[in-house]
Amino acid sequence: MKTPSMVFRAPWSVSLRLVTTLTSGVLIGIAAIGISMNSGSGLVWLGSMVVLPLLILVISAFFMIRGYELATGMLLVRRLGWKSVVDLGDLKGVEINPDAMKRSARTFGNGGLFCYAGKFWNRELGSYRAFATEPRNAVILRLAAKTVVITPDDPAKFKSQLERLGLLK
Repeated sequence: MKTPSMVFRAPWSVSLRLVTTLTSGVLIGIAAIGISMNSGSGLVWLGSMVVLPLLILVISAFFMIRGYELATGMLLVRRLGWKSVVDLGDLKGVEINPDAMKRSARTFGNGGLFCYAGKFWNRELGSYRAFATEPRNAVILRLAAKTVVITPDDPAKFKSQLERLGLLK
């Protein structure tokens, strides 16, 4: 019998809303300027001023984090039309820490257009992977080979669900 999954929402912080709104406006504005000023300037102009900004916006939207789903032995990070999978088979510990992402440097990934996702580093966690939308809701998942930070709407309930499912060793 299949174990039912539990779904948690991914609320957006004020700063994520602000960065997404401003960046989207800039990208759409660049495309609008590109369209309005394209008086036979050619494909390079059209590509760099219209297609590229809109492509950045659309691709980034597909990586937005819509929620988190705990399924049998894994965490599914819900995206727009697909899911990222984090294997929880070697989960060593879970910690709720609203300051987990503070003073972090993004080493590869997205720092605020629809989410905070990718590889980050700070002194407290070292190198870690983030799938975040509201840093104050940070839950640190310590796996054998890596550290993952997520931000579900109810961190305490998320942690207790992990314990209930027997995923904490």
